[in-house]
Amino acid sequence: MTLNIAVIGTGRLGRTLALALSGAGESICAVAGRTPPEALADRLGGACLATSAEAAVECADLVLLTVPDDAIAPLAAALPWRAGQAAVHCSGATELAALAPAKAAGARVGGFHPLQIFADPEHALALLPGSVVGIEAEDEALAAELRRLAAVLGMKPLAIAPGTRAAYHGSASFAASFLLSMLDEAVQVWAAIGIAQDLTLDALLPLARGTLDAAAARGLPGALAGPISRGDAGVVAAHLKALDALGGSHGAFYREFSRRQLKLARESGRLDEAALQRLARLLG
Repeated sequence: MTLNIAVIGTGRLGRTLALALSGAGESICAVAGRTPPEALADRLGGACLATSAEAAVECADLVLLTVPDDAIAPLAAALPWRAGQAAVHCSGATELAALAPAKAAGARVGGFHPLQIFADPEHALALLPGSVVGIEAEDEALAAELRRLAAVLGMKPLAIAPGTRAAYHGSASFAASFLLSMLDEAVQVWAAIGIAQDLTLDALLPLARGTLDAAAARGLPGALAGPISRGDAGVVAAHLKALDALGGSHGAFYREFSRRQLKLARESGRLDEAALQRLARLLG
């Protein structure tokens, strides 16, 4: 039986998922959203309708809500759900309780959260295969269907336990947008010593990519490099002196991340206990 899927929310995530699922042979019966859906429906072709959210629900067996988190609960309360239908939001942080009105109407509820960046939908299409998708469903048949959708997109399903979505999503920020915070720290320090921002990014982005590639190949402890990994307390002391001299929080920022690196250094087994303790005392 062909499963009719509607996508409500035509922003970057909704556009990407609709195009990816259609490209994988799934039937997208309707798209709806505040961003005019006609252009997306035209790209999807076939019998896909650009319509209202209410009409999209009426045509679909499975509805993907790709709207902002704060809009999920009020939208779920406003739509004409029916028994046996699947109501699935694509938020990482919002619990399935936001879909309570759909559940009360007899729909099965779930979450399908692609763990990827959607700043550029066209680029995101190429990033989906191989990425993880967080899946949660109260009904095992729906969970199986969501795992099937993950498979047709070439994605890896990750089961999310009830009540853990905010922690799951918040911690993922360290591997996503928080990387920008670390790069911004380097930009600020280099600017303070007279190096232009464009030169900073040109120099540091290849270093960041190399670090991520090493982590993928050797794991986090195995990828650790730099003075902490070598137990080079003299270099760490010089770093601290220079960063403290700049004022602000530069030294504190360095200390916090270096203390985290000590854990990885211990796990790597490359340093003896005396070297680890010297670094720990230096970092405070």
